[in-house]
Amino acid sequence: MTAPAGATIDAVVDQVDIVADQVVSLVLRRVDGQPFQPWQPGAHIDVHVGDGLVRQYSLCSSPEELDHLRIGVLHVPDSRGGSKAVHALLAGTPLTISEPRNNFPLRESRRYLFLAGGIGITPLIPMLEAADAAGKEWTLIYGGRSRKTMAFAQHLEDRYGTDRIRILAEDEVGRLDLDRILGMPRAHMLVYACGPGGLLGAVEERCMGWPPGALHTERFVASTLGAAAANAPFEVELARTGTTVTVPNDKTILEAVEEVGVRVLSSCRGGLCGTCETQIISGEPEHRDAVLTEEDREAGEIMLVCVSRAAAGCPRLVLDL
Repeated sequence: MTAPAGATIDAVVDQVDIVADQVVSLVLRRVDGQPFQPWQPGAHIDVHVGDGLVRQYSLCSSPEELDHLRIGVLHVPDSRGGSKAVHALLAGTPLTISEPRNNFPLRESRRYLFLAGGIGITPLIPMLEAADAAGKEWTLIYGGRSRKTMAFAQHLEDRYGTDRIRILAEDEVGRLDLDRILGMPRAHMLVYACGPGGLLGAVEERCMGWPPGALHTERFVASTLGAAAANAPFEVELARTGTTVTVPNDKTILEAVEEVGVRVLSSCRGGLCGTCETQIISGEPEHRDAVLTEEDREAGEIMLVCVSRAAAGCPRLVLDL
């Protein structure tokens, strides 16, 4: 289950560092000088970047140092404007952020294989610290276009050495050899992967032969579905009031219920943060988010109403709204 959204916090940008080509790192502190709430590796925060933009960024600082939070942000030229706004921030700029919450927790295991692609390194950095502190066996394989584009690469090598940190730049060694890396399932090992959708799709394909639950991923974009996906209108019954709302093919459940005056807590509105998680009372959903685990999806008890819809052949969902 995903964590509920936390209250907003008045923060300030304390430090801005360029940590790779087109990647900045921001150190954030609370305006009131108080420590942040405890958080676990894999957590992220919402950042309100102006003009109604709210974006989610993974925490890459240490959970042991609650006087500040650190995020790393890649400038994506064709994005919706969030990364551009973050890259324009200066030290001393006030920001509104959320409390940390976690859709990508580090599970207990004897051994870990961490796989990062590009900016996907950020949520894995606190995981490395936790695994190392617990004396676990672990390896990080970190791929990117070139070393100059790979944030925190040198820092990680300096801290942990090159035996467990493998920096594989495409312009030096070619693309990651996932068949070799993941071709043989290993006992008592969890795989944590974060990066571009193409990389994660390839990782998922190669982990199909691994034990169920061995692979854990975090995506920075929600799933895109083809023309065969369910886009037909359907009905949503709001169980708390008995109101029935029709969701047309060009609106989301979230938009449709907001039009009848129902307030649903939401943030990213793109299936990335988990804020709008809603309980399903009856009906079959088609999940289009990048948050829920396979176990959550198979259970069919919750959905993210900002992107997910009724499955093909399901004319009606009853939701706890």
